[in-house]
Amino acid sequence: MISKEHIIKRFTSYVTIDTQSDPNSDTTPSTKKQWDLANKLAEELKAIGMQDVTIDDNAYIMATLPSNVSYNVPTIGFISHFDTSPDFTGANVKPQIIENYHGGDIVLNKEENIILSPDYFEDLKQYIGQTLITTDGTTLLGADDKAGICEIISAMEYLINHPEIKHGKIRVGFTPDEEIGRGAHKFDVEKFAADWAYTMDGSQIGELEYENFNAASAVVTIKGKIVHPGYAKGKMINSMYIATEFINSLPRIETPEHTEEYQGFFHLHTINGDVEQTKLQYIIRDHDKGHFEARKEVMQKLTNELNSQYEREVITTEIKDQYYNMREKIEPVMHIVDIAEEAMKQLNIEPLIKAIRGGTDGSQLSYMGLPCPNIFAGGHNFHGRYEYVPVESMIKATEVICKIAELTALKEKTT
Repeated sequence: MISKEHIIKRFTSYVTIDTQSDPNSDTTPSTKKQWDLANKLAEELKAIGMQDVTIDDNAYIMATLPSNVSYNVPTIGFISHFDTSPDFTGANVKPQIIENYHGGDIVLNKEENIILSPDYFEDLKQYIGQTLITTDGTTLLGADDKAGICEIISAMEYLINHPEIKHGKIRVGFTPDEEIGRGAHKFDVEKFAADWAYTMDGSQIGELEYENFNAASAVVTIKGKIVHPGYAKGKMINSMYIATEFINSLPRIETPEHTEEYQGFFHLHTINGDVEQTKLQYIIRDHDKGHFEARKEVMQKLTNELNSQYEREVITTEIKDQYYNMREKIEPVMHIVDIAEEAMKQLNIEPLIKAIRGGTDGSQLSYMGLPCPNIFAGGHNFHGRYEYVPVESMIKATEVICKIAELTALKEKTT
């Protein structure tokens, strides 16, 4: 039986360490403070009895739990990231423990009147009677993805302490900078040497995902011409007006706030401009590869049309692919999803097989030769002050890891 107190103690020890990543940095990890938790995790893995514990110059951590069976079993892996999002502060996290959640509003911060309410966050109603860990309303929590790390280490510790549970060789990996899209960039797949792996980076209990967005970034630069406004007729070109034309020419309903499930979008997330130059930064997302390519073509075609209209090159658009839908790499090895689904069912967890409206390290790792579906870590409302995680979900995720290891070994024995 996984100890609730042990899970809480381990998890809170992680989230109180600030590991926020920085997209404007060109180092790995992108912030020095990520080393604080990385070094702690490496030492903790050694302390629980893991073998071959390594931490490289970029803070990537790997460790091994050796097989305890005499026959050949595929080597499986479990992966999580230790950085937290730059979207909201992760400094001075003060987790609050809400025992036996009553189903009503939770006052996160009385002074600032910050309330976590089921009237707005309806998922809370699933966890009545459970123990929740919340923020104090002034920071994010960091369950994304320190919950995943807690679950992986707790599962490895449980398997070490319970050798009666048979399993093959298990590899674990912890990465920096996932939140800024670089978590897999320097991950040594060959060194990890697993046949397949799972990221523990999903949200609510039961989530099991092997599809994600195809993703690209787009930087649109509009060049204007500044002259004295009193003498500007026929001479001034205001880049901000052209930028407005560009923005309004894209379909307004194909934005994040108007889409769900498999619907893709264009997302304008940053504008910086003046008369002389305006820069728009977009992300482009779609699960369907054909639609994804079409979205990129729409932006390029719009660029060409506006340049033609103004009879000069006023706009340049630079589009860079970021990651792709891992479904293409998972479908040929669907048994790895089936094992995770069976593990959940045996633990009386209803599998929620759905597409990720985002990406994980697993999407990039799958294209690097390591098929890597995603499993729930239990948290909700990531990247902000309303983030929370039910402890019971973390315990179940820990049990899922153990059960996947057991089922993988059992299937090899019976084939």
